[in-house]
Amino acid sequence: MKAIYYDIYKDLRDKIIEGVYPYQSYIPSELKLIDQYECTHNTLRKALVVLQMHGFVQPIRGKGVKVIWLAGRRTQFVLGDIENMREAAARNGLSVSTRVKTFERIVADEAIANLTGFEVGDELIRIERVRSFDGVNLIFDKSCFLASCVEGLTPEIAADSIFTYLEGTLGMRITTSNRTITMEYATAEDREVLDLLDFDMLAVMENRTFNADGVHFETTQSRHRPDYFSFMTTAVRGY
Repeated sequence: MKAIYYDIYKDLRDKIIEGVYPYQSYIPSELKLIDQYECTHNTLRKALVVLQMHGFVQPIRGKGVKVIWLAGRRTQFVLGDIENMREAAARNGLSVSTRVKTFERIVADEAIANLTGFEVGDELIRIERVRSFDGVNLIFDKSCFLASCVEGLTPEIAADSIFTYLEGTLGMRITTSNRTITMEYATAEDREVLDLLDFDMLAVMENRTFNADGVHFETTQSRHRPDYFSFMTTAVRGY
């Protein structure tokens, strides 16, 4: 289960995105938010730190916490956050559906180990999913999960939400994802499953995800049509 501060962060983030707290406005005071969420000062401040880390707000001394997030043209995925596809789609006001193309058990050989970061001999579940937003095929996810960490996983669950199953049913705490973004030429398989129009390049994000025990349980390569998506993060200059 996620910590209470994370739920507060998500609620504040969603209100900023929805315009409840507009760009350049101030969110309610800490005292009002503590009363609203029925939480401690420490819990609220943790939520505000995460909100700041992800580029939604900036504390202004003597004034409060100011909204600095401005909606962009494209669908946004937050690099510093771990959210499932359903959460990302809802945040961007889109309808998402998932088609499972491949679901099979494999044993990692040297080539798969080098590609995914798992060990040779690890039993994995390989899943390929095509993500459609508002009826357009825009993302091709190619995943490997450590089988011992995802007991009971089925194609039906994969078509719905794997992370929801892991957290809600198996009780896993998903904590960290190492991410790399590259641009790659589209393959014949990409052109077969995605609505690429005349694009021949894809934005590719690789995630290696870990649970609270430090176990690497997932590697996913998400292959995105480049005109429709942006990845948002925030850089902070240290003084």
